[in-house]
Amino acid sequence: MHQLLKWWYFTVMGWKIEGAFPYHLKKSVVIVAPHTHWADFFLGVSFRKLLHLEFVRFLGKKELFVPPFSWVLRSMGGSPVDRSKNNNMVDQVVDLFHQNQSFHLALSPEGTRQKVTRLKTGFYHIAKNAHVPIVMIALDFEHKRVVFAEPFDTGSDMKADLRKIIDFFKQYKGKIPEFGISDETEC
Repeated sequence: MHQLLKWWYFTVMGWKIEGAFPYHLKKSVVIVAPHTHWADFFLGVSFRKLLHLEFVRFLGKKELFVPPFSWVLRSMGGSPVDRSKNNNMVDQVVDLFHQNQSFHLALSPEGTRQKVTRLKTGFYHIAKNAHVPIVMIALDFEHKRVVFAEPFDTGSDMKADLRKIIDFFKQYKGKIPEFGISDETEC
């Protein structure tokens, strides 16, 4: 399936890659946006295969991890999470970073495919508490490209860091452009 998706997006549909994943990093929080449609997942799977990023893990809502899909999602690097209760997920994920010599985790800063007015901040707290850089990857459906930004470390001003993230992603149009990150998205 991975090969088919890779062929579909990057040969048939003409998607391109701009920039590069920082393979030299042992650990990172990878944020991928704008996340506006279920097709984003399949595009992500395809560029993950194309760029040999099989080591990058992702979290998904536990409702998706039911047979027969659970074994497919796990084989693709997925781990189920229960989003219905407060279970100190940030600390649990930070522990995963501390327990592994090499660990990369992909997340959506919006936390949903719907329009958001404020980014979720769990990814930011994970990166800050684990002392790992953030790698931003944009899915630009308007120009059919996957765009990598240079990694950056969180600073002492969370609002400034979130503004930097918003300013990067607002340039790119998701599959449903009106659901994307924009100037109206708050820090």
